[in-house]
Amino acid sequence: MTYFERLCGKKLNKNDNMNREEIFKKVLDSAFRVHTELGPGLLESAYEECLCYELQQTGLKVQQQKALPLIYKEVKLDAGYRIDLLVENCIIVELKSVEALTDVHLAQILTYLKLSECKLGLLVNFNVKHLKDGIKRVIL
Repeated sequence: MTYFERLCGKKLNKNDNMNREEIFKKVLDSAFRVHTELGPGLLESAYEECLCYELQQTGLKVQQQKALPLIYKEVKLDAGYRIDLLVENCIIVELKSVEALTDVHLAQILTYLKLSECKLGLLVNFNVKHLKDGIKRVIL
């Protein structure tokens, strides 16, 4: 059993890669809807709730603040890592509301991707005038 299967309780199937891009597009579209409606300047938690709602309205399964334990040599450590949004058990969405994305933010989502064995992530900074300037697609 892989780390991802233990984390999510779901086995990956061969159709996941095909659907991943469709799911990713829905996530992007939903993020743009939230940003268009709310604009910049709110707390990250507000964007998280609204994006979660939008994603659920599109029929996607979303888990908020999904605990991400660190497993080291079969020892499960609760290190306090939490994924902002895990969409359909295959895309990690990390939300920010900061002046600018930094290398630390990128390192954070890369770590989450490695620990979860997910291959695709989206880093979104809602605190920008145009959301396209606050989006970073991250692939492992």
